[in-house]
Amino acid sequence: MVVPVVAYADDAKPCAGGEHRQFDYWLGNWSVSYGGPPAGTSKVELALDQCMIVESWDGARNHSGKTIFAYSPDDHSWYGIFADNEGRVHIFNQGKVSAGTAEFQGTSHGPNGETVLNRVKIVRASADKVEQTWEKSADNGATWNMVYRGEYTRK
Repeated sequence: MVVPVVAYADDAKPCAGGEHRQFDYWLGNWSVSYGGPPAGTSKVELALDQCMIVESWDGARNHSGKTIFAYSPDDHSWYGIFADNEGRVHIFNQGKVSAGTAEFQGTSHGPNGETVLNRVKIVRASADKVEQTWEKSADNGATWNMVYRGEYTRK
């Protein structure tokens, strides 16, 4: 089987514009606080020829992880994955991004095997401030409990 190779000029890379760039407000180096002094750091950068956004973060008690988001032009949807050094992995298969706002949802399992719906929002407050929240629902989105709220300040 021969797989065709598509060559792009530097200015014609498939992820260089449009929907792929809606989330660029989050790119950069950040100090992260949880309502007080900075308690962590975050670096958000592009990867794979600008087709993927990768967040690498470090927080209190040696907690670290990566979050990856990417836009699929095939179905016009955003997707994400979160993984940390405590063994947690969350898949976000429902994402919406527009200028200044991103929201992702996906299911995981709780400690007793129950299905949990996760919702992450990343909202641009200003050019140098972003707020990220993480909520969980045990009743398929009827009610939500805030489990994380981080304020990102550009370094």
